[in-house]
Amino acid sequence: MNLTLEVVGDKWSLLVIRDMMFGNRRHFRELLTKSEERISSNILADRLKTLLERGIVTRDDDPSHKQKGIYSLTEQGIELLPILAQMSAWGYKYLPVSEELGIRARLLSEGGPKMWAEFMDELRETHLGVKQRKKAGPSAGERLQAAYEKVVARKKK
Repeated sequence: MNLTLEVVGDKWSLLVIRDMMFGNRRHFRELLTKSEERISSNILADRLKTLLERGIVTRDDDPSHKQKGIYSLTEQGIELLPILAQMSAWGYKYLPVSEELGIRARLLSEGGPKMWAEFMDELRETHLGVKQRKKAGPSAGERLQAAYEKVVARKKK
């Protein structure tokens, strides 16, 4: 456990990975400006550097913009999903989490390993380019996003 914590055991690294998984944030600016926790640019740069060095993410030139880099989760990064799902489920169960911040945790907990595997396959397609067979109906990621948006819309009323 100690070796794992040395790689991803700090708050900011886990939040960067979360934002890449659930928010599809793949550019430095997106990770910086769309972080609910308001990560500072120097901390973000440091965590991305560490995640790159440890093989959790990669950085390539963004084909749509010559001066931007695009970050992708590696297989190692994608396989952190069950850990993030379990941590989120624990937080949802024991901490005062708002409905909009807890909806994904609840759905991932209820969906269990089957949903995690489906979502990990989607992440492999997005981040690694591994083509997946299309399934009928919305994907796991689409279901999570739709549930979140539904809660947010209801709260605005």
